[in-house]
Amino acid sequence: MQNLKERLEVIEYSKKLNTTNLSPLRSGNISVRGIQASNDGFFITPSGKKYEDLKPEDIVFLSLNEEKDIVSWSNTGKNPSSEWRFHQDIYKNKREANSVVHAHSPNATAVSTHGKSIPPFHYMIALAGGEDIKCSEYATFGTHELSMNIIKALENRKACLMSNHGQVAFGKNLSTAFELAQEVENICNQYIIALKLGQPKILSFKEMKKVMVKAKNYKKG
Repeated sequence: MQNLKERLEVIEYSKKLNTTNLSPLRSGNISVRGIQASNDGFFITPSGKKYEDLKPEDIVFLSLNEEKDIVSWSNTGKNPSSEWRFHQDIYKNKREANSVVHAHSPNATAVSTHGKSIPPFHYMIALAGGEDIKCSEYATFGTHELSMNIIKALENRKACLMSNHGQVAFGKNLSTAFELAQEVENICNQYIIALKLGQPKILSFKEMKKVMVKAKNYKKG
């Protein structure tokens, strides 16, 4: 089978969505950038299948060309995740993105229902690429509008919340993208706890700029 490595990797991390409680049941989706038949594109989880039952042939390849996408999955009889569009747009707009993780993680989803960015109450927010974690405006799942809202929220960032929906993170590989999604979930949990005690102290823009420089060398290797 072509691209077996990429397909198995998508399956491995899709199962981790469940086993790590990052995204329950069939929610969320995983993709990795790749090439098939000389077409640049990505391999993504199918729509509606239990992750524990996934097989390599279930993983769907989509090109970065929208016209080819229609052919690529209709000919196979397989449907990609309903959120394929924002995966495609992230790969188109972020050359550094080689993998994307989307999760309905409990804490990130809860915070996203407020439709607000997470301010720098903790310096680890810098791991997402900016001085705060943006929350994209709400739009119906699977739509072009949602995709464009996410791209806007990801400006100069590697992760964002999705209003009334969940979170999305990307990385140089699935390991880094998945770990970043876990970091975002942990930050959201800490933020919820902090708010129970009142309004947390917010780090200054100047301090976060210093932290962001240091964060570039954090977790290398």
